[in-house]
Amino acid sequence: MAHTLCTRDEIVTMVHNFYGRIRQDALLGPIFNTHITDWDTHLATMVEFWSSLLLGTASFQGRPMPKHAALPSLSAPLFHHWLALFKDTTNNLGNDALAQRAQEFSRRIARQLWLGYQISNTPSKQPEDLFAPHNMPATTEPSPS
Repeated sequence: MAHTLCTRDEIVTMVHNFYGRIRQDALLGPIFNTHITDWDTHLATMVEFWSSLLLGTASFQGRPMPKHAALPSLSAPLFHHWLALFKDTTNNLGNDALAQRAQEFSRRIARQLWLGYQISNTPSKQPEDLFAPHNMPATTEPSPS
């Protein structure tokens, strides 16, 4: 019998806990609360997104890059703050394998969204890697590639 990384209920808990923290966060809350008008739909979409990644359900149907690229004034520090909140949330789920795998995906997602954001908003400038040393916060360990 194959080991299951997590259950759908654990993904629901992860998504709801994380976005509950995001909504209350002084830096990210205003951004998310301004641009997400239907939280129930957003949370359901994020559950499908993470279920596709972590359970292989292929249930997510969406294109996140255009929505993120359209947001004003994003920065590498905001992406790192998002990652720190995600890491803290997943570390408190009680499933270390889920936390590790979700964090691996989150770093890849953040890197891709940051690159796409830069390409869309400053196309004449060479995009910078989110995990380049000068973009790393002093309290965050460098992410493996």
